[in-house]
Amino acid sequence: MKTIRRLLYRDIVSSVLFVVVAFLSLFYFIDFVNELEQVGRNGRTVWHAMLAAAFELPRHFYELFPIAVLIGTIFSLARMAQSSEFTILRTGGLGPRRALGLLATLGLVFAALTFLVGDYAAPVSERQGVELQARLSGGLTIEGGAWLKERRAMADGEHSYSVNVAGTSTDGLLTGIRIFEFDADGAMVSRTQARQGRVAGDGHWLLTDVEVAHWPRARGSGLSQVNVQRHAQFQWASTLGADVVAAAVSPPDTMTTLELWRYGKHLSGQDQAAQRYEIRFWKKALYPLACLVMMALALPFAYMHARSGSVSWKVFGGILLGISFVLLNNLAGYIGLLRDWTPWLVAALPSLLYLLISMAAFTWLVRYR
Repeated sequence: MKTIRRLLYRDIVSSVLFVVVAFLSLFYFIDFVNELEQVGRNGRTVWHAMLAAAFELPRHFYELFPIAVLIGTIFSLARMAQSSEFTILRTGGLGPRRALGLLATLGLVFAALTFLVGDYAAPVSERQGVELQARLSGGLTIEGGAWLKERRAMADGEHSYSVNVAGTSTDGLLTGIRIFEFDADGAMVSRTQARQGRVAGDGHWLLTDVEVAHWPRARGSGLSQVNVQRHAQFQWASTLGADVVAAAVSPPDTMTTLELWRYGKHLSGQDQAAQRYEIRFWKKALYPLACLVMMALALPFAYMHARSGSVSWKVFGGILLGISFVLLNNLAGYIGLLRDWTPWLVAALPSLLYLLISMAAFTWLVRYR
């Protein structure tokens, strides 16, 4: 059994690695060509283009590895079936359950590798890429700004604060900060605008070049008198910590699974729309298990007769299966967001569907072919 395991694993791993290298080389070339358009602007050089394309590689690996597992495994098993090696292994005692168990074990190893790259290497490289782009362009601008919200108990009831951050500067400062304070009745109490600021570790935001406008409402009067104050430096007490702010201003691709979960909980606690981040959390948590599904999808190709098609046609079929899985996975996320479906079900549905298809095909081939 050890010999069979070694033979299968060595052949499958080498095929998967070959497909991964081919995919990453192709996507690196595409990213590099896209970055070349920016060379010469804001001091960008060819080296910056190469570096920016390299920072994208871990994310591409994370997204493409399950597809590479599918294509590599199909190529390996189809080639063994065509040369009758798999038939010999079957006559030597490699039954369907044992074959499924061997591939499932290797699939778990691939899933662990996918999780490590997606939760550690990819977020770090994405942050480096964002920092490089911000450094070259003089800062990071967020389209529409990043919105945060918090509540605070006051003497006249609970006040709510809506905070908008326009972007970040090259040295990590928040820029274009606007803070809107509302009382328990929903009336605006104050508006604070700051050119830039930083989140301190003592529960305060340190703001620079600040303008504070107050709307003290007179009793029994519908008129409001605006009182505007300007400060060179201003401390604003807040429960919004640096981790929450970083999650709000950073692209979701730079966040780990744990950071997505924490930020989703924060949004839910503040009655903000959190489904987008909840779906991303479940997709990121369950996506590595797609490697197991891809291994199960590839196994039926080993039980196809050589006359069912050449290896190239089977590999082409595997590519189509992989592309359809990616499309369905992305489509399920958008539909789930629009239809307000349960986040974990949205993330698990494509994998469950393809797993059922693979097990049905595997059972039919083993029993009737």
